[in-house]
Amino acid sequence: MNRSGNAGRGVATVVALTLAGAGLTVLAAPAAQAADDDVAKLPITSFSSMVVDSVHERVYISDDTRSLNTKSSVLVYNFQGQRVSTLTSSQGAVGGMALSADSSKLYVSEMGRIAAYDTETYVKSIHTATNYWGECGRQVAYSGGKVWHTETPTASGCEQYRTYLYGSALGAPTSTGWDGTGKLYFGTAPEVPDTLVMGQTLSTAGTDPYLTTFDSSGDTLVRGPQRRFADSEGAGGLDLKDVALSPDGNRIAVADAAHGTRLLDAADLSDAPTPYGPLPQGAKASAVAFSGDGEYVARGAEATGPVPDLLIQKADPEEGTSALEFAFVGELDGARVVPRGLAWSKDGSRLFALTMNASATSFWLHVIQPPAAQYDSRFTGSLSTSPGTPVVGEPLGIRGRLELDGPAPAEPVKVSAVRHDANGDRKLAAVEVAEDGTFTVLDVPSLVGDATYTLSFLGDVTHRPAEDVTLSVTVAKAPTAITLTAPAETTKNQSVEITGTLTGQGRALPSGITLSVERADKKGTGALTSAAVAADGTFTIRDLASVRGEVVYTVSYAGDDLHTASTASATVRVRAAA
Repeated sequence: MNRSGNAGRGVATVVALTLAGAGLTVLAAPAAQAADDDVAKLPITSFSSMVVDSVHERVYISDDTRSLNTKSSVLVYNFQGQRVSTLTSSQGAVGGMALSADSSKLYVSEMGRIAAYDTETYVKSIHTATNYWGECGRQVAYSGGKVWHTETPTASGCEQYRTYLYGSALGAPTSTGWDGTGKLYFGTAPEVPDTLVMGQTLSTAGTDPYLTTFDSSGDTLVRGPQRRFADSEGAGGLDLKDVALSPDGNRIAVADAAHGTRLLDAADLSDAPTPYGPLPQGAKASAVAFSGDGEYVARGAEATGPVPDLLIQKADPEEGTSALEFAFVGELDGARVVPRGLAWSKDGSRLFALTMNASATSFWLHVIQPPAAQYDSRFTGSLSTSPGTPVVGEPLGIRGRLELDGPAPAEPVKVSAVRHDANGDRKLAAVEVAEDGTFTVLDVPSLVGDATYTLSFLGDVTHRPAEDVTLSVTVAKAPTAITLTAPAETTKNQSVEITGTLTGQGRALPSGITLSVERADKKGTGALTSAAVAADGTFTIRDLASVRGEVVYTVSYAGDDLHTASTASATVRVRAAA
């Protein structure tokens, strides 16, 4: 077992903090205290089920060998990640498991029966026989005070064969009449004892799997809403890897390998008004679990390299907090979260995560303790800009200060910003907050006129979001300048050549600019032929000196949508011809 102290950091940070002595990378929202991670390598080469007993502080893990002859086991770990016992099957491989509502019984699928273990003494009894040998593996659930399990009556082609849902009465299996091609997965919550969620997995024989709920309070299951996810052309179907019911019974979260973590309204299985954000690029959803207090959700994924495999965040996406992210890499921690490999302790103080290697032959148990306390945050003082007057196309810094309660964060937190102008909203890059709380959001305004900046700190597992602050500014045109080089004097009837350069700040000046040119002498003022500006901003003016005395040449640029007008003058003294 390896213990690592994980420091939090901003979600958008590219460079990850690699923990000493472990292959676990944390790409986390800033945390005011570390998230502890205890890791145990499991002595199994396959996985079937994980159950958490918060009353006795035990974690039960079964493998999935599916062998008639193998006497496999249920591994028992404490909440510190230490193995404390092993429950060995006397009837072939074990499989799915479920815990009774009072945590007094652990129900375990064996090859030809469902066994029941006393969680105090580990004494085993037979709950019910089964109609078939469980060579395809079974799922087991406890709901409505009863045990439910799946049966796939075949020894091969398990993913394409029909799976049936059974109950148990008087020690014998009872058919519920519900079934589906491929596998059927369960979702339950002890706080909602009479609700059973069941989802069908994707298979070649069933391309539009269903999800449904049951009222399990009576002797007969009563089906509630049902949903299939494919559209009329067959697109958008569900690739179910895990399903979880929220402790209040109002939401169902689905780990969908094709579309990320779906959040549904349990009343009708419609999409929740505010969805969870997408998983990191390259990550496919594999597991999901709500904490027992309903405050947090853990979202597991299969990803490679430094791409995060686990996100811990507020269960209500409308709270908008950033997630604590974990990337499992190397041979000390596994490479990805196992499907159905997430479970919480009832009080939400610990998350148990199973990871596996790329070939799914080695498994690890992670005991993660997210920061328990949450602290307030706030923007203090007024926002300011540098420069004081924003200029279109020029860098603008918006300076402010963020105050965080609680211990100082181990890594900088980040502030995000949105600019609103006549073109709509534009999200700016998030910036780190310095140790003293100061920060500078950078932008390059693209439009002349009024703009409003809204700055946000979304919070994290440790900090509550800060109330947004806004700053309204008026963005000015970028200045231009004309420089002239002219002879100090010339003689009458000689050619006068003046060269110059037009420059502008901000965005590049438009092509095809012509400058107006005026000549003023003792006979009056008149316009000359306009001067064309080359691509590099240079231009040349030629004139014939016809009047003695001082001649003033004035060159003007009228400006454009993004640049101000500018003018410059040069004086040439014309002497009498020799």
